[in-house]
Amino acid sequence: MSKEFQRKYKEDKPVVAICYDFDKTLSPDDMQAQGYIQSVGYEVESFWKESNGLAEENDMDQNLAYMFTMIQKAHGKFVFNRQALMDYGSKVQLFPGVETWFKRIREYGEKKGVIVEHYIISSGLKEMIEGTKVANEFEKIYASSFYYDSCGVAQWPAQVINYTSKTQFLFRIEKGTLDVNDSAVNDYFEPENIRIPFRNMVYIGDSDTDIPCMKLVNSYSGHSIGVYNPETNDKRKVYKMMGDKRIKYFAPADYTENSDLDKLVKAIIDQTASNEKLMSFHYKNKKEQVSQNINIEGLENKEKEKLILDLENSNSFKQTHSIISELKKYDKWTDEEKLKLKQIAESNKQVSYIRNDEDIATFYHSIE
Repeated sequence: MSKEFQRKYKEDKPVVAICYDFDKTLSPDDMQAQGYIQSVGYEVESFWKESNGLAEENDMDQNLAYMFTMIQKAHGKFVFNRQALMDYGSKVQLFPGVETWFKRIREYGEKKGVIVEHYIISSGLKEMIEGTKVANEFEKIYASSFYYDSCGVAQWPAQVINYTSKTQFLFRIEKGTLDVNDSAVNDYFEPENIRIPFRNMVYIGDSDTDIPCMKLVNSYSGHSIGVYNPETNDKRKVYKMMGDKRIKYFAPADYTENSDLDKLVKAIIDQTASNEKLMSFHYKNKKEQVSQNINIEGLENKEKEKLILDLENSNSFKQTHSIISELKKYDKWTDEEKLKLKQIAESNKQVSYIRNDEDIATFYHSIE
C-alpha cells in the first residue's frame, strides 16, 4: 500500500518560510559537542579530528564519517538509540531568545496578513534536534538521521544531509512536497500556484556549509542572513560571505525581541506583505491577458473559417469582392487555410474569373 505523502498547498495568504541551519545558528556549538562526545570519553577536538580523518582516508562524506564514528564510540558505553540521542538533544544550549522566537515571529506575521513557517535544514542529527525544547516549532526538520533495527538500536544512516544536498529541501518547501521520497517535487507548477516562491524564503546560517542554500535563495530574490555568535562578536565569516555575495544581511545570533535579527526578519515580513499584494495583481492581470489572447485567437479562427466557407459558396462577383475585403483584414494563415483558399480560386468560377482583379490578386499574392 503506497504511503500518503505530507503535502501543503497554496494558501489564501502569502507564506514566508524561514529556514535555519542549527549548529552555531540556533545553538552556540555543534550539538554533538554538548554532551555526547564527552560521554564517550573524547575531547571535542580529538573526536572531530578522528572523524574527519576517517572521511579523508576513505573518500567518505564527512557526515557519514561522523555518524559512523558516533555509533562506533558508543559501543559498550550505552545503547545507541533514538531516545539516547533525544536525551542528548535536550541538553543542547540555544542562543538568547530562541525559545520564544518562533511563536513571536509567527504572531507578527499574522498581524501583517502573512503566514510564517519555520524549517530546519541541517547536517546535524534530526533525533537530537527533536530532543530540544524548540522541536515542535518547526513545520519540518530536515537533518541527518539513523535507521533503527527492531530493537530500536541505530544501525545505518537513513538520511545524510551535506552542504550541497541541503538545496533540495528548499525546492520541497517551495512546492509543499515535504516528504523526502515524494517525487512530486519534480512536477511543474505555474508560478502563481507555487506555495512559497523563493522570493518569500529566508535562509539563516552561519558558515560555508550554508552557502549553496544562500546562493540559491539569493538568485531568486529571497533573503539570506548570516549570523555570528554575539558573545565572541567574531564577524570574519559573515564579512567573507557578504564580500562573496553569499548573504544579503548579517546580524548577531540574538533572537530576543527588538534585536537586530528580530527587526530584520520583521522588515522582510513587512516587505512580503506589500510585495505579494502587487504580485497578486500581476498574476490576475496576466491570467486575464492570456485568457483574452486565447479568446481573440479562437474568435479569429471562427471568423476566418466562416469567410472561407462563404468564399467557397460565393455566387456573384460582388459577393466575392466583399468576402475578399473581409479576408484581407487577417495576416496570419495556416498552411491548411492557404491550401483551401487556393483550391477555391480554382474551383469557384465567381473567384477564378476575377482572379486578376487588383484586390483579389493582392490577397492571393499575400498568402503565397
